[in-house]
Amino acid sequence: MKTTLSIITLASMLAAAPASADFAINIGAITVAPDDSSSSLNVIEQVAGLPSGSTAVGVNPNTQLGLTFDYRINPNWAVQLIAATPFSHDMAVKGSAIDGLKVGKTKHLPPTLLAQYHFMPQHQRFDPFIGVGVNYTLFFDEQIDNQLISALQALEVTTANDKVSLKAKNSFGLALQAGVNIKLTDTLGLHMMVSKMDIDTTGRVQVNGNTIQSVDLSIDPYVAMVGLRWML
Repeated sequence: MKTTLSIITLASMLAAAPASADFAINIGAITVAPDDSSSSLNVIEQVAGLPSGSTAVGVNPNTQLGLTFDYRINPNWAVQLIAATPFSHDMAVKGSAIDGLKVGKTKHLPPTLLAQYHFMPQHQRFDPFIGVGVNYTLFFDEQIDNQLISALQALEVTTANDKVSLKAKNSFGLALQAGVNIKLTDTLGLHMMVSKMDIDTTGRVQVNGNTIQSVDLSIDPYVAMVGLRWML
């Protein structure tokens, strides 16, 4: 319900935007730092004789080129679209005797649309803001790691002739943001922001197309960006 209301609010603001609204482009380094948690690898725990609930899946951080677009609707309100080059994350087991076992990797694109409230738009230099919006995360190019393949073969779950793969479900959730724009000249400035995004997926280990292990993974990252700002 909250996500639906956010979409309606953003759409209404865009529809009401005047023709003279200001644009800005922000380019810089953007980092996704997961605050992750997951369900346990219950099937693998059972086969390997590990304590129930002793394992989880962790995701490492990654930094890419960030590109965001601001559309100033009025002195206090703006809409921002966050984009980036594809993020790449390694996944590994956390906990138990197989702690650190590499599960695989995936790439994702997390386009995010936010409505921003600017507290001091009249200020000549500093422009702090907060934002709320929606995030859609597209997972692709999932690759299973040879360490997991070898472990499954050692446990006699699979053989060398089996095709083992990894799949991740796309995600849709809320995003919160805070940041500041710093004006250097009439057309150039700095852009700094941090966001908290709701990204939940289900990872599936498949053998010959059949799922043998399913894990609910909450990535829920902090996303931080520092970059240059061009005002058009």
